[in-house]
Amino acid sequence: MRAIVLGAGIAGVTNAYYLAKEGWSVTVIDRQDAPARETSFANAGMIAPGHSFTWNAPTAPMKLLRSLFGAKTSLRLRLSTDPRFYAWGLMFLRNCTAARAREKTLVKLRLCLYSQQATKQVAADAGIEYDHLGNGILYLYRDPAGLALGVEHMRMMREQGLKIDVLDAEGCARVEPALAQVKHRIAGAIHCPDDESGDCARFAEGLARTCAAMGVRFSYGTTVEGFELAGDRVAAVATDKGRVEGDIYVLSLGSYSPLVAKNLGINLPVYPVKGYSLTLPVEGRNGAPNVPTVDEANLVAVTRMGDRMRITAIAEFSGYDNSNRPEDFQGMIAAARDLYPDACDFAKPTYWSCLRPMTPDGPPIVGRGRQKNLWLNTGHGHMGWTMACGTARIATDLIQGRKPEIDIAGMSPERFN
Repeated sequence: MRAIVLGAGIAGVTNAYYLAKEGWSVTVIDRQDAPARETSFANAGMIAPGHSFTWNAPTAPMKLLRSLFGAKTSLRLRLSTDPRFYAWGLMFLRNCTAARAREKTLVKLRLCLYSQQATKQVAADAGIEYDHLGNGILYLYRDPAGLALGVEHMRMMREQGLKIDVLDAEGCARVEPALAQVKHRIAGAIHCPDDESGDCARFAEGLARTCAAMGVRFSYGTTVEGFELAGDRVAAVATDKGRVEGDIYVLSLGSYSPLVAKNLGINLPVYPVKGYSLTLPVEGRNGAPNVPTVDEANLVAVTRMGDRMRITAIAEFSGYDNSNRPEDFQGMIAAARDLYPDACDFAKPTYWSCLRPMTPDGPPIVGRGRQKNLWLNTGHGHMGWTMACGTARIATDLIQGRKPEIDIAGMSPERFN
C-alpha cells in the first residue's frame, strides 16, 4: 500500500515515520531541497505543554486593534486585501471568549502532553541527537502583578495535572544561574519542570534519515500543483515533475495546506501568522542559560541549542509575506540581552522568519478530508514542534482504522462545518 505525504516539515516527516512503521510504502513530497526548511527550520525549539494556551484570549482583539495604531504588542495586524483573511479573522474573533479559550486550551494541553511522550519514544527508538534539554522552561515575569496573573492563568493547567512551580527571583537564579546577575529586574517565574527543548530541524533531519533507511522516498524540489480525482477519491498528485500515485494521501503543507486543499473543494481554515527568530553563536560565553526562558512581558523566548542561542518573538498577521528586515529583530535582541547579557555574540545574528499555520480556534486539524483516501494533518500554529509526533500518531491510527489513544474531537475537521 502506497502513502503519499505532502510536506517534509516536522508534521510530514513524523507522519511518514509512523506510516512506514505500519508497513506502508511512503513517498514524501516537498518543494524544498531538504526536510524542515520552512516553518520547522528555526523555531523556538520548545517542547512546551506549559505554553499550550490558545491565542483566542478575550484580550486578543484589543491587542490586534492597538497594533494597527502603532502599539508594540505581541500580536500584530496588517490590513489585507485577501478575503480569506477576513473570513478566518471572523472565526478567530468568535472564539475569543473565556469559555472557548479554556476549552481549546485544554484540547491543546492534552495533545501536547501526549505528543511529548511520543517525541521521547521516537527520539529513543531512532537514536536522534537534537540538542535536547530536559531542564524545564521558565515563564518569567518582570513585575509582581504580572506574576500573580500568570499564576492564576496557569491554574487550569495545574488542575489538569501539569507540574508547576512558582518561583521568586532567588528561585529563578537557583534554577538558572545565568539569571543571578539580573534577578533584581524580575519578580519571579512559573517553572514547568517537565517542559523540554531541542532543535526541531535537527530532529526532523535525523528522523528523515531514519525514514530513508526504512525505505521512505523523499521527493525534494517538487511542487504540488493539483490533483487528479476519481469519484470520491484522489487518484494522483500533479506536481511540476509529473504525476505521483498513491493509495492514501496526507496533507501536511503547513500554511500552504489551504491553497492546495482548495483544488480538492476543501475550504481549510488555516491562515499564516508570521513569526521571527534569530540564531546567535555562544562562542564560549559563560552566561549562556541552560534553561529555556519565555519573557512574558515581551513574549520573547530564549533557548540554548548546543553552541547556539535561539531567540524568537512576535505573531504578525501579514498574509503570505515572509520577508524580514534587521530592524524587525531589534526589540527581541534588546529583551534577550537584558536578561542574558553574556549569553552569546549578539553581533553575529542569523535572521529568520516563517509562516505559522494557524487555525482560528487554536488546535490543529487532524482527520479525514473530503475524499475518502485523503487525510489532513495540518494547522499546528506556533506549537508544531510540540504537537507533531502526537498528531502523526493520531493520523496514523485513523488511517489504520484504530481508535486514537486520546480524545480528538477538538481536532476534527468537522468542527468547522
